[in-house]
Amino acid sequence: MEDVPEHCPGTQSEKAGKESACQGCPNQKICSSGEASLPDPAISVIAAKLSGVKKKYLVLSGKGGVGKSTVSTLLSRAFATKNELNVGLLDVDICGPSVPRIMGCEGEIVHQSGSGWSPVYVDDNLCVMSVGFLLDSPKSAVIWRGPRKNALIKQFLTEVDWGTNLDILVIDTPPGTSDEHLSIATYLSKASVDGAILVTTPQDVSILDVRKEIDFCKKTKIPIIGIVENMSVFVCPKCKVASELFPKTSGGGEALAKEFEIPFLGRIPIDPNLASTCDEGTNFITGFPDSATTQFMTDLASKLL
Repeated sequence: MEDVPEHCPGTQSEKAGKESACQGCPNQKICSSGEASLPDPAISVIAAKLSGVKKKYLVLSGKGGVGKSTVSTLLSRAFATKNELNVGLLDVDICGPSVPRIMGCEGEIVHQSGSGWSPVYVDDNLCVMSVGFLLDSPKSAVIWRGPRKNALIKQFLTEVDWGTNLDILVIDTPPGTSDEHLSIATYLSKASVDGAILVTTPQDVSILDVRKEIDFCKKTKIPIIGIVENMSVFVCPKCKVASELFPKTSGGGEALAKEFEIPFLGRIPIDPNLASTCDEGTNFITGFPDSATTQFMTDLASKLL
């Protein structure tokens, strides 16, 4: 089969779990029993649970360190400036949950009730859920194998009580195209996801990884909304001169978008104030309303709505 490992017979094969290549695979028993070919009942549960959410967006990038969490949090806060909207932010970066720090809710405790886990509210109309709330300390490392990470993602999607009037759900994902991404794509396959926003920086090393993420979205049938180029230029706060710190050898995010006929959503400049507000957990959107980054994010939020 085209989209499975080279020697894997695939879950639909009669030889699933019985080939020599299956020896030592953690899923061998499931495959040989035939259970792997059956759809996970959680898929329908998640579709029903999120059916009332009007807009659902994934923030993706094959590269780490390009600012996915920054874009996710800025976009969530930009949506939340519209008081009539209720916004949720789900952080499924299991090993590097930075959203609680950026949103200023690090150290908060998640409460559990009969209706599920209650997300942490950072504003009256903006709530957050992250594995960071479940750790003993922000310094604690998450040393989990794939099945445990996938089980937590399923829990997040089935057991978090977002309420009955959530308008927008933004999902911040880890880098790569591996376990967590496959789980997200599978569990949300019937949940009518509006699409993915791909984040890159101008360098070729980042463009190469985002190219793989585009391929992942096509294979998993996740619609792509467009590409955002982060850390595009540095604008001097005094003289307002723009300097390109990361040269676009092959044209950056705009050229990549043109190559794959994907919308280019725009560029986010390097802003020292943005870095400091992320570290401090304060709201950049309301703190710096005249910045080019705030203008870009509020415009993007309006376009997505």
